[in-house]
Amino acid sequence: MPAARELLLDAAYTALGIRPWHGVRMVDVAAAAGVSRQTLYNEFGSKDGLARALVRREAESFLAGVERSLADAVGREDADAGDCCAAAAVWTLRTARVNPLVRAALTGCRGERLPAQAAPAVPAPRTPPSPVTARSAPTPGILVERITGSAAGAAGEATARTGRPPDPAALRRACEAAVRMTLSYVVAPAGSDAEAAEEVAGVVRTLLGDGRE
Repeated sequence: MPAARELLLDAAYTALGIRPWHGVRMVDVAAAAGVSRQTLYNEFGSKDGLARALVRREAESFLAGVERSLADAVGREDADAGDCCAAAAVWTLRTARVNPLVRAALTGCRGERLPAQAAPAVPAPRTPPSPVTARSAPTPGILVERITGSAAGAAGEATARTGRPPDPAALRRACEAAVRMTLSYVVAPAGSDAEAAEEVAGVVRTLLGDGRE
């Protein structure tokens, strides 16, 4: 059976799909989770604390999905850096479309229905990466860094099989370009997810000098 904390987060996420965050009541979240309101406050301290924990959980779940999609791509013997970035792009686009908290965290744009913690201020460009910790909110900059690092690692593993792996710095720049391009599709969708992913893959191959079609 899930722990009380997970039950409460599940209940809060469900409630957010029904009503705006300002209309979500702590007593209702506790009742839906089958625990006392005191247990809810013991776990999160306040409604803001519950919101922060919920946003962090959804962001970490999203990032875990990015890792799985990259691992699946690397598992294909013919995969290249473009394929890795395309796999991450598809997961990102699909998740952002169905999960408003992830979309807000990725873009920094929050709708009125969401808690303020869903879209913290966007940091200045090139801010040093930070982990999504128990005290921090997942800014777009942090998420871009995390996805870029994961994509570069997977792409490096895939390209190492060719015997002509690209320069690590060039590979990371290409992966960051792919991530930022993917986020542009999150903000302004165009075509299908597969079409967007293929465009992302093409940009990565071009940046790395790979003429693969």
